[in-house]
Amino acid sequence: MAKFEISSNDKGQYHFVLKAGNGEIIATSQMYKSLDGAKKGIESVKANAANADVVMVEKD
Repeated sequence: MAKFEISSNDKGQYHFVLKAGNGEIIATSQMYKSLDGAKKGIESVKANAANADVVMVEKD
């Protein structure tokens, strides 16, 4: 089962990664100034990812 893991750095910032059931990282977040911000970021991913479009971006 997939899971979100939150960690912090020595500057008091937080970020999360989304890991697949096999432990592979499938998404990583920006840095947040607070733990609450990271948790809100996770909720945003949960709410929006299921309906997100997939878009192919061509390199120049």
